[in-house]
Amino acid sequence: MRRLGPTAAAALWLAGCATVPPPPPDLLSGRIAVRVEASDDRAPRAFSAGFELRGGAEAGELRLSSPLGTMLATARWSHGGAWLVTAAGETAFEDLDALSRAALGEALPLRALPDWLHGRPWAGAPSRASAQGFEQLGWRVGLAQFADGRVDAVRDTPPVVTVRAQLERP
Repeated sequence: MRRLGPTAAAALWLAGCATVPPPPPDLLSGRIAVRVEASDDRAPRAFSAGFELRGGAEAGELRLSSPLGTMLATARWSHGGAWLVTAAGETAFEDLDALSRAALGEALPLRALPDWLHGRPWAGAPSRASAQGFEQLGWRVGLAQFADGRVDAVRDTPPVVTVRAQLERP
């Protein structure tokens, strides 16, 4: 068997160092936009950010960042509750519904979000197939553009809430 010369060995070593490991299988990332329509007592609200989502319904972490990459907030959850970390500090909540209600003024289905972004209903609640995706928890989840990394969810009960996610594909 022939031995590699020092240059070839160094090139192989550097190539191994340059390899970028694949993201963890439970990591989802991209851009997310949330719009809450006006109601009787509130003006419309909108929010968009980059996101990284790890975990699932029982435990996980959602990081939100500005277009320049500045961390805006991190939501963490487990069986013991939910926590929101911002520049102002950390706040504990009973659950993800309470956290999203405090942060956005409306409860969002954050426990179901990891499954929805994978293009499937959450196992924790009944769902019904529709022509463009499925319905679950009072939301219409649209998967018509899922092959392009896009998932849309709309809650039609007032105030109407729309969540749009554009996933980054590896």
